[in-house]
Amino acid sequence: MEVNEALEFNDWCPGCGDFGILRGVEAALSEMKLDFTDAVIVSGIGCSGKLPHFVSGPISGVHTLHGRSLAFAIGVKLANPSMKVIVDAGDGDTFGIGVGHFVSAGRRNADMTMIVHDNRVYGLTKGQAAPTMPMGEKTKSLPKPNINEPINPVALAIASGYTFVARSFAYDTAMTKELIKQTVQHKGMGLIDILQPCPTYNDINTNEWYKERIFKLEDDPEVHDPSETMAKMTQALKNAYMPEDKIPVGLFYKNEFIPTFEERLKANIPNYMEKYPADHEIEKDGKPITDITKLIEARRVF
Repeated sequence: MEVNEALEFNDWCPGCGDFGILRGVEAALSEMKLDFTDAVIVSGIGCSGKLPHFVSGPISGVHTLHGRSLAFAIGVKLANPSMKVIVDAGDGDTFGIGVGHFVSAGRRNADMTMIVHDNRVYGLTKGQAAPTMPMGEKTKSLPKPNINEPINPVALAIASGYTFVARSFAYDTAMTKELIKQTVQHKGMGLIDILQPCPTYNDINTNEWYKERIFKLEDDPEVHDPSETMAKMTQALKNAYMPEDKIPVGLFYKNEFIPTFEERLKANIPNYMEKYPADHEIEKDGKPITDITKLIEARRVF
């Protein structure tokens, strides 16, 4: 699909940060020369969930359920570990109903990429406070200020076991593209928390608001030896909890010494990578090759 064709049926609001994220994704896929045989984008529900529909180029996409994109994505990765799996979801999708899956994905350290569209509101359902909105903030769509403490995506990812944790800004498509490429090429579970304006429902965290506060991290976030792990995690958490008048972007933490979920499975199933589930034959001439007659008969007893 050509870019212009994709934009013909795009229904994001003018000025939405999703456009910048889409361009970053497309540029990263293009430079890595990934297509539908190499990669798949799995999305959830919300404005962000439409991204696979709008990507120009031959890439596989799966639009799944609210909060369940990570669960679907891990199923895809385990069925075919040779695929590059990219999860694309919103902050409400990920840190609301989907937060349990987010934490579990970090514990597993599956070799996948998680992109979060972080605009602090539920944009598709008219601007309710998302889990990343600060307490006391009142956007034009809220009748009263938000009464809940916010989730810090970077800090939660580090505490959950993500081995690549970064933050970008939606309108900085060059940085977004480079961080996506780095995350996809990283061995392990990676998060990119992408800050984005919502011009329709969030009149506080605008493009101008972010540009006055954003600065690029200059620390070395990579663990070069396992003995550095705690120091690098502590450094990353300090950066994650900077006050809102200074918002760091860039790479917070990287550690490739932690075994991936696929490597852990291979330790128990030696031929897992050579004969993974998606490569198994399950039918011949349109008929299943597994005979379940005895199983059906056994169930009839009850």
